[in-house]
Amino acid sequence: MACADKYTRKPITDIFTSDTDIDRRQCTRTVPMKVLLLGVGRTGTASMRAAMQQLGYVDTYHMMSCSIENPPDALLWMDALKAKYDGVGKPFEREDWDKLLGNAQAVCDWPACAFAEELIQAYPEAKVVLTGRDVDSWHASTMKTVYWRVTDHELRWLSNFSWAASMYYPMLKKFFDTFFEGDFPNRGKDVYKRHYENVKSLVPPENLLEFRVQDGWEPLCEFLGERVPYGQKFPKVNDNNDFVDRSRRRNRMQMLNVLAQIFEWIAILGLGLFLIYYFT
Repeated sequence: MACADKYTRKPITDIFTSDTDIDRRQCTRTVPMKVLLLGVGRTGTASMRAAMQQLGYVDTYHMMSCSIENPPDALLWMDALKAKYDGVGKPFEREDWDKLLGNAQAVCDWPACAFAEELIQAYPEAKVVLTGRDVDSWHASTMKTVYWRVTDHELRWLSNFSWAASMYYPMLKKFFDTFFEGDFPNRGKDVYKRHYENVKSLVPPENLLEFRVQDGWEPLCEFLGERVPYGQKFPKVNDNNDFVDRSRRRNRMQMLNVLAQIFEWIAILGLGLFLIYYFT
């Protein structure tokens, strides 16, 4: 049974978060895929998402698209990861990617970077941008942020009860266990280097831009054939300073959702007992 087939509707008691509930299995491509940003997360991918929006691209799919925006996406990502790394189910092809990414003209961050070869094959017409940074700086940043999230005991606990966390956390952990070979602290840097070499081997030089967010608008816009946004600084978002605080706030809101659902169950049970008592 595919993970996506385990999809359930968002509980009406999830009132403390603003997650959407879109079942992507019913979706198709609505805009052309134009840019594949295949650098790993924590290389300025959130800034790139904001930059692409400023350039007029219709959505750039990012890990946040399923972590805090539309959690059911995580089920499809889990199916893609299991097919690629475990041989379970059918490997994703263009039709499958169009369901998941069909509303986006660009895609970045993880888990998408794990599917560099598949996405390049699915969208040969798309340009490829490889965001990067110093590998030691990247590893230290990821250890303090996303890897911390993978090992976050609160999120793991929530995954047993929360509608959103039950889909997102298993996928996040699966990604790190597979793409980073189950040992991010010790193997992360080597995987990073291999990933970048692999992407460069897959893409003709004229269709590839190696880019750092410090480079600013000019090389990106020249590569994409876009005008440099007049008077706008290149965006800088999602730095290390507030990642943990934002994640913990997310945990608290999901805990409140769980409590609201418990109160709903108690109320229904109480009403049922009252009716049984009243009519007997």
